[in-house]
Amino acid sequence: MGSSLTCAGVVWALLSFLCAAASCVGFFMPYWLLGSQMGKPVSFGTFRRCSYPVRDEVHQATVMLEQCGRYASFQGIPSLEWRICTVVTGVGCGLLLLVSLTALMGCCVSDLISRTIGRVAGGIQFVGALLIGSGCALYPLGWDSEEVRQTCSNRSNQFELGSCEIGWAFYCTGAGAAAAMMLCTWMACFAGKRKKQYPY
Repeated sequence: MGSSLTCAGVVWALLSFLCAAASCVGFFMPYWLLGSQMGKPVSFGTFRRCSYPVRDEVHQATVMLEQCGRYASFQGIPSLEWRICTVVTGVGCGLLLLVSLTALMGCCVSDLISRTIGRVAGGIQFVGALLIGSGCALYPLGWDSEEVRQTCSNRSNQFELGSCEIGWAFYCTGAGAAAAMMLCTWMACFAGKRKKQYPY
């Protein structure tokens, strides 16, 4: 078993995996936006939320249930912008993960990644990172939804946080995409070995 990658290609494979992992973990975690409601910490992702109000029938009052979960349906996501963000970012993360796993396989399988395939993989990474970046740019457009306004002291609006703040998962997702776009796509050009020229 030989590698089909150059030394730069091995670094590319590892870096691609780290970038994809950072973006995927950040995308899945519901800590993109942090605030509080009824004295309890509340956080939002694109399709998940931590702490939400429920009706307590015993005491006839609304209480905060301190659990994390995804919305019951795709339509349950608070805004159209967040629905688009979920789809776009999810596709981008999928592309980064696909390329990174293929690159890691190239470390162990000879003739899997040639110079041309490396460049195509870099192009796919660029598209994936661009989609994630677009998702991150769309996310603030959903800050004017009713759920977010309730959490941010009714002062949030598009691109205005009110009393809320951006969480670590947003930065993690964006940083993974930025590194993939700037480093991985460039390194992918030098990842694959040139094909041997046979005399016959």
